[in-house]
Order: sequence, then C-alpha cells, then structure tokens
Amino acid sequence: MKKSYIYMVIFAFIIIAIAEIIGIQMIPIGEKLALTILPLAFAILFTMLLGLKPLRKGIIAKIYSKENVNFAGKYLIIIMLPLMARYGATIAPQLGDIVSKGPIFLFQELGNLGTVVLGLPVAILLGLKREAIGCTLGLGREGELAYISEKYTLDSPEGRGVLSLYIIGTLFGALFFSFFAPILSYVGYSPQALAMASGVGSGSMMAASSSALTSHFPELGEQITAYASASNLLTSFLGTYSMLFLAAPLQSFMYKLLTRGDKK
Repeated sequence: MKKSYIYMVIFAFIIIAIAEIIGIQMIPIGEKLALTILPLAFAILFTMLLGLKPLRKGIIAKIYSKENVNFAGKYLIIIMLPLMARYGATIAPQLGDIVSKGPIFLFQELGNLGTVVLGLPVAILLGLKREAIGCTLGLGREGELAYISEKYTLDSPEGRGVLSLYIIGTLFGALFFSFFAPILSYVGYSPQALAMASGVGSGSMMAASSSALTSHFPELGEQITAYASASNLLTSFLGTYSMLFLAAPLQSFMYKLLTRGDKK
C-alpha cells in the first residue's frame, strides 16, 4: 500500500475518533423541537472543511490528492459491507412485523418518483437544460449513475447532472437527513413512517436519518433500524426497476412537455 494511502487511513481514523468523542449533540429550538447532530455529521463537516483549498497544505494536500480521492471512492463499497451486514442482522428479528406491513413498504417506493414529479419542473425553472435529466431521475446514487452513464455517458450534460447530484448527496445528504427526520417527528409523523422513509437507497443517508430518530425514540431503536434497513434494501432492489419502467418514461414525457417551446 502506498504511503499516501496509509496517511489517508490514519487521517480517517483520527476524524472518526474526534467525531465519536464529540458524540451526539442536541440543539434545542424552542420548547419542544431539537436538532440532532450525529458523529457522522461532524465527521463529514470536518473532512469538508479540511478539504478546502486554503487548508490543503503539506500532508493534508497529499491526503486530498486526486489519486487518494479516486482510491477512496473505488473502495467505498467495501467499507459499507460491514454496515450492510449489521443492518441485515437487525432485520431478521423484526422480519415478521416487516412482512405484515409488506404492502406499505412497496407502496412507499412510489415516493421515488418525487424527484421527477417535483424536481424536474424546479430544475427547468432554474435554467437547467439536459442536465435536469441527470439530476432529477433519482437521488443520484449508484443506480442512476450507472443508468445515465450507460445511456448518455458521463461527459454529456445528463452525465454532468447526475455527477453533480451524486457529489452533493455525498457531501450534504447525510447532514440533511440527520436534521430533517427529527423535525418531521415533532410535526407529527410517526417514527415508524419516518424510518421507512429513511430507506432512500443510500447507506449513509439512511444511517444518518435512522440514527437521529433512534436518539429521539430510544425505546423503538431496533424497530426503527429494522424498518429503515428493510426499506433501504427494497429501494436498492426495486428502485432500479421503478427507475427504468416508471421514472425514466415519466421524466422523458415531462421534459418534452415542459421544454416544448424551448428551441435551445
């Protein structure tokens, strides 16, 4: 292993250790509402800040080199495997309850179409052209990335759109979900419904959302994790088919409808 890779691994462990020492922080907003900031959120923030150009000097510059970034991205799936195994073990004791609610889990998968129905018109209003196709087909995870790269290539406007969303989701997705899920729980949504909604096809986003919910509802911790894990698994599996047979045709129709007067 190259020395720069070793530096990167040590750097990652140091960031994780600092984030775990800080722990879960609750920021009260008003009398009843509080935002939950997880160690994962701190780890993302620290690595983002240290990656800013003014701070990339000396050994930090070596850690954030293009070669290291490509290496980290390539082996990210290996790092996620123990997490997925842990969630799989969590699903098993709750399997009977999950199966009994099977139709609900399947129905909520239709929510994946929200990126097209809601996001595409907004993207076009903001001035995006073909990039809107890449960045509104889904949450920009691996499934959408593979589909867009195969159909349009990543050098196309559609490819730039999905890559931009992938990067934004990686940087800010977990932070957003860790803040947003507890807020919705105070509005009145049940923790079970929010746990199911946490399974958006992204391991980091699901982990952030379900962990934040668990910190607010510790007595439902195992159920929340099981629901979120099962939902995430379904989204990863069924999401490919809903993208191919529902989201992509709907997006194509809406894009032509919304841009029919645009000659550019």
